[in-house]
Amino acid sequence: MRSGKTTALSLGFVFWASTCFNGQSFAICGKTVTGVRRNLVMPLCQMLRAMNFHIEERLSRSYLDISFAGHTNRFYCFGGKDESAAALIQGITLAGVLLDEAALMPRSFVEQAAARCSVDGSKLWFSCNPDQPSHWFYREWIQCAKQKHALYLHFTMDDNLTLSPAVRRRYERLYHGAFYDRYVKGIWTTAQGLIYPMFSPKLHVGSPDCEPERFVISCDYGTMNPASFGLWGLCRGCWFRIAESYYDASQTGLPRTDEEHYDALCALAGNQNIEQVVIDPSAASFIACIRRHGRFIAVPAKNDVLCGIRRTADALRNGEIKIAPECSDTLREFSLYVWDERADRDAPKKEHDHAMDDIRYFVMTVIDAPQDHAFFAASVARA
Repeated sequence: MRSGKTTALSLGFVFWASTCFNGQSFAICGKTVTGVRRNLVMPLCQMLRAMNFHIEERLSRSYLDISFAGHTNRFYCFGGKDESAAALIQGITLAGVLLDEAALMPRSFVEQAAARCSVDGSKLWFSCNPDQPSHWFYREWIQCAKQKHALYLHFTMDDNLTLSPAVRRRYERLYHGAFYDRYVKGIWTTAQGLIYPMFSPKLHVGSPDCEPERFVISCDYGTMNPASFGLWGLCRGCWFRIAESYYDASQTGLPRTDEEHYDALCALAGNQNIEQVVIDPSAASFIACIRRHGRFIAVPAKNDVLCGIRRTADALRNGEIKIAPECSDTLREFSLYVWDERADRDAPKKEHDHAMDDIRYFVMTVIDAPQDHAFFAASVARA
């Protein structure tokens, strides 16, 4: 990350296309068209115009015409978000394609884009951050670079001369374990071991020393699987998991109904003014039950697992959350929550993950919630 690879690759792609071709079509691809325009096309156009390239943008049609030294070529923007995206690029004839963050795109889209490059002298340009070594792009492109006549370049933050040493150190502190190896060192490595190795009872276990100013409950819903509810209180800028309700039906042999779960939720809330109940978005019946009673505001949680894990790790490192010593099931799960090394993609092992899930829901939905800021302007009339 922050290695300058996108800048280097996009400039190289346009320089090559403008030198070798005239009147041809090219594609610039990313996860979404919006992301391509924001992260790649806009900064690229600024740099190219400073180098006397002439650019005509047609945003409504998702293409731009780039002219230089008597050559003009058309560059289309595509998003490779899911499997259906392959149909968007099908049928076009290209002299080259740039796939930014190729490892995040479906294989069908990448292969369809590559198949469009049938003009003599066409080339494929890829960039990506590392992922699991079992990822198809690593196995079939990076490991087979020689057979595919591909030039493989390994970028790190040391290659980005615009980053100050302080900024570089800050980025290095953001990640740990497999994510540090991938995003800082650029290594394709397997996520393994504890998911939150930075969790320390000495640093992260404690109770608030003042009356919390806000209260929120987070829920991971389960019938035969455990159900985990956490009561959070904000005190001096830190969210404390003050208390929890953890019910494992496999231990009792008695699954709870939604109404019984709601009773447990009310007991956990007590007389506190609960701002919202953040809940597993797949628990539609329990969300409906909470809303039917009318006491709490039920909010479906953001459920991006990997992003949530990374953000929760940041919250632990930054001291944004702490766990009260009474929350024994949460403390137990922190010591048992591990990566599933048998999975073909990054995924937690589906064991000892219920309190971990409700904490992740809380961090992503409450701590990372966009803040509304009011802007006031006053005018004074002068005579």
